[in-house]
Amino acid sequence: MFTKIMIPVDLRHVDRMEKALTIAAGLARQYGAEAHITGVTVSTPTEVARTPKAYADKLAAFAAETSETHGVTFTPHAEISHDASIDLDDILSRTADKIGADLIVMASHVPGFADRFMSSNAGYLASHAHISVFVVR
Repeated sequence: MFTKIMIPVDLRHVDRMEKALTIAAGLARQYGAEAHITGVTVSTPTEVARTPKAYADKLAAFAAETSETHGVTFTPHAEISHDASIDLDDILSRTADKIGADLIVMASHVPGFADRFMSSNAGYLASHAHISVFVVR
């Protein structure tokens, strides 16, 4: 049913990603699908990494660790944004197209009052992506 699954991750919040990663790994095993971890960074230093190369290295290490933990190979994809707060949704959509993903498994938070005015990234992708989006809370 699914052949390529993309899992967006935020390396600042890997402690909140376990449920989504477990579900993505289970679906990848069940369908024999490829699993792709995607992370977005900026070109300026952040709390995660000082350079895009350092970020890509950390994402690759996280993908390797996650692969070992879940018994599924997660391929890392580091994307660079000028301002992730503005164009994150577009970057994730383009990356899903570039990978050829047919499913996005994405962690999200429980909606709150602010979400009535501005949707979450997962909510935006679920509403606008042309592929299936599995939002995990």
